[in-house]
Amino acid sequence: MDALLQRDFLLAGSSLGFVGIGTNRRVLYDKKFGYFPPHPSAPKKFCILCCAFEAPTHASTTAKKYNTHPQNVDLPPVLSKKKKKPFPIPIHKLQRAARMDKKMAHMGIEKQLLPPKNGLLVPELIPIAHRTLESWKVLIKGLAQLLTIVPVHGCRECSEVHVGRTPHLVHNCSGSKSAARRSRHEWVRATINDVLVPIESYHLFDPFGRRIKHETRFNYDRIPAVVELCIQAGVDLHQYPSRRRSAPIRILGRKVIDRGGFLEEPKPCESQDSMSLLREIDTYSVLSDRTIPPPADARRTAETTLKAYSTVRSGLRQLMRKYTVKACGYCPEVHVGPWGHDAKLCGAFKHQWRDGKHGWQDATIDEVLPPNYVWHVKEPEGPPLIGSLRGFYGKAPAVVEVCVQAGAAIPDAYRPMMRLDIVVPDHQEKRFVA
Repeated sequence: MDALLQRDFLLAGSSLGFVGIGTNRRVLYDKKFGYFPPHPSAPKKFCILCCAFEAPTHASTTAKKYNTHPQNVDLPPVLSKKKKKPFPIPIHKLQRAARMDKKMAHMGIEKQLLPPKNGLLVPELIPIAHRTLESWKVLIKGLAQLLTIVPVHGCRECSEVHVGRTPHLVHNCSGSKSAARRSRHEWVRATINDVLVPIESYHLFDPFGRRIKHETRFNYDRIPAVVELCIQAGVDLHQYPSRRRSAPIRILGRKVIDRGGFLEEPKPCESQDSMSLLREIDTYSVLSDRTIPPPADARRTAETTLKAYSTVRSGLRQLMRKYTVKACGYCPEVHVGPWGHDAKLCGAFKHQWRDGKHGWQDATIDEVLPPNYVWHVKEPEGPPLIGSLRGFYGKAPAVVEVCVQAGAAIPDAYRPMMRLDIVVPDHQEKRFVA
């Protein structure tokens, strides 16, 4: 490297970012000062110089930190009810796997399945299933107590829910005859089922046994899908027995060639213990219980309930990676098991074309445990939320909003969607906001 080039390189320093190619003179580019002027006595010849610069370390660290904890995020888009839900797994991957299964079945090769796809339990997921079920009980009990001190309103005509003393004034009702009411909500007192949306599933003694037919659907109990998933993952409840296999099943293509025979399903237990368990795992039992006492320590109960809600979601996420859960692509129906049931109960978009059958596909965690987003109220004792400033308001799951208004600290995972860093302007100041 000649003296002129050394002089330009030292002037550039660590901010040297680009080197041009020229036929007359060497051209260097500095990120801070722009182009370096060529030296008057530089030789005029064609040259190529490749250099690299080292960016400051704090810039990459700041960018990584900003991407990890964004300031504000948008909620998932509301899907149209006149279209089928998108597949969680791309359709071309499903078609490729189906073609491979068909090819192996034509060659007479059995599918090599790992637990729990072959009917056996996964030992490392059994403690997670127990912890998820216990957290589910804590969530229902704590939420029932918090609803005695935190007012929650629900719309009579649509699924809108508001947590706060004064209902909001955002006119976005989509229920029946909403045009005559100019999309105004008809507020009534909400229940626990409005906050924690109940998603039920059929309880199966043998998930790999006979399918549920439309004529035999009343022979099976309906329990929360979270509880059914925990039972199939290893939780033993004598009220809801489940078959535990010691030998794996054998599948050729899509046909089960050896399931170990069919066992007679035991009759459901209707003892006093089963009724007490039902009150712990089902939200409908809270509606009939009029003796729910208010929490002795509202803040501690809110923190315990919020922690239980986070544990349930994390446990579901781990269990659903292994165990199969199906959801209808048109309606909220969920089925826990390798195949969906054959009950013709779907009344969603174009159900006549499907004879009322569900369009089964892989379920997501939000379909098993819907978050049910509500408007976040920064000042519960302040004025109600208005529709003209809805762009400045944030949202949060209804369970989280109830716990936060009861005194729990806001989790870091929900801060971006609550938009805590945005200052809501006054109604007269809105037109001056960029």
